[in-house]
Amino acid sequence: MAGISRLGASGFLALVMVLAACTSSTVGSDQSSTAASTDTTTANTESPSAGTSSIGVDAWATFRFDAERTGSSNSEVELSSAEELWRFDTGGVVESSPAVVDGVVYAGTFNNTLFALDASTGQVRWSFPVGGLVRASPSVVDGRVFFGADDDLFYAVDAQSGEELWRFELGGGGEQSSPAVVDGVVYFGGFDNVVYALDAESGEEVWRFETGAGILSSPLVADGVVAIGSIDSIFYGLDAQTGDELWRVQTGRSIFSSGALIPADVSPNGAPAVVFGSDDGSITAVNLANGEPLWSVQTQGPVFATAAVADGVVYIGSRDGSFQAIDAGSGETAWSIDLTEVLSSAAISGNRIFVGSSDGNLYILDTADGSEVDAISVGELVWTSPAVIDDHLFFGAHDGNLRGYALD
Repeated sequence: MAGISRLGASGFLALVMVLAACTSSTVGSDQSSTAASTDTTTANTESPSAGTSSIGVDAWATFRFDAERTGSSNSEVELSSAEELWRFDTGGVVESSPAVVDGVVYAGTFNNTLFALDASTGQVRWSFPVGGLVRASPSVVDGRVFFGADDDLFYAVDAQSGEELWRFELGGGGEQSSPAVVDGVVYFGGFDNVVYALDAESGEEVWRFETGAGILSSPLVADGVVAIGSIDSIFYGLDAQTGDELWRVQTGRSIFSSGALIPADVSPNGAPAVVFGSDDGSITAVNLANGEPLWSVQTQGPVFATAAVADGVVYIGSRDGSFQAIDAGSGETAWSIDLTEVLSSAAISGNRIFVGSSDGNLYILDTADGSEVDAISVGELVWTSPAVIDDHLFFGAHDGNLRGYALD
């Protein structure tokens, strides 16, 4: 997940203050990583060369896997269970969805820190403290980690050492939009009502676009279009090179959900489309090039999650508890199940769905009918979007832990 729950602008900011106050009393300096099999503890000391991960080199490099926000990896692993390998206590709530690149897990926490952990052991490679909560998910591209924080700054740090490369000052309100990095440009939104495009090498501003309210939605970038929603209830299509507005779609309430690409070969009109949710309860697909409406599905609650798109099917949950599979071409619901309250954005790997719930579980479901294959009990809210690499699963939760699992 790219940030905290959708409660509307005022409710959202109130909850931010409450959570910040709660976590400030529990955050400590003694984070630890516990291996499930040996119950060993490792102090949080910087050790960039500690260990060599056995996890493959495939990457889940950004929120929702790629800049198209599909949430679907290339893995074809058939599995029926998950075994915990390690858990790492970050010292604060985890809402930042992990990125996993070259055997390293990157994620932020309410402990005002971005962590880099060994994907096999959970050991700390390095940690990077900042001046505010880290809610958004990092993106790891070309050896650099890009992320923003509630200290009104956006950062680029070296992926191997954690050394700061540059920082960019934002307006007030912090940053909770997970960046997309495409062709040397970093795209993200801020709570200062601005969509930014920065040069990935230098951090210099390329362009900015102002919306009518803060932005928690993470940008989708495809075919020269930046598609992003705002709390002003508008979903925008912007020119990726210039930042000029190409189109806009008005919804009934705020948009916290990010857009996900529907490929041309499965979209209703044979052209790339983008699907997104809104606090008005709608799940809407529009033409990526011009914003033309294609189909819409109505739920009984706000839709905060971002859709996963795989094999012509859109998978997405709602705060009404429903989690459904929707035909990407027709907008017809293939199946729907109840998972209490869903703010987590699902990940797809092969014929399995991985999605968190506010009931304290991370569910593994079958793509065919939504039937439960396994459930990982955490006991606290699971709002992050999981990352699935080869036969491994990574996610965080409100209990402050990042977790690594082997899938079988």
